[in-house]
Amino acid sequence: MTIRRIVPNIAGEPGPESREFYVDVLGLEPVMDLGWIATFAAPAIPTAQISVIAGDATAPLVADISIEVDDVDTYHAVVVRHGLEVVYGPADEPWGVRRFFVRDPHGKIVNIVAHRKQ
Repeated sequence: MTIRRIVPNIAGEPGPESREFYVDVLGLEPVMDLGWIATFAAPAIPTAQISVIAGDATAPLVADISIEVDDVDTYHAVVVRHGLEVVYGPADEPWGVRRFFVRDPHGKIVNIVAHRKQ
């Protein structure tokens, strides 16, 4: 089980104001924009990222944080074994990821995600 990156998700509109702040002011680079979510990364450390999300395209909730892992199903089995609340998925999404949402002990929604192999 490997964690590849951890990305905080900020609830908000990923429009021009977000781009101006994260790109023009902070110097991050846009690395993903699906309209409802935009992700910005540090040029020198591409796994240092932040996402701005207006609402999720397929899940009923917006995750507070995303953790990219090597194998979603292995993590899902561990979450289930620990009796934690899975609030979405696992699901294969049309933009090329497999993911599920779990509620952490503080009530926060954690998106456990992996890019599907092509």
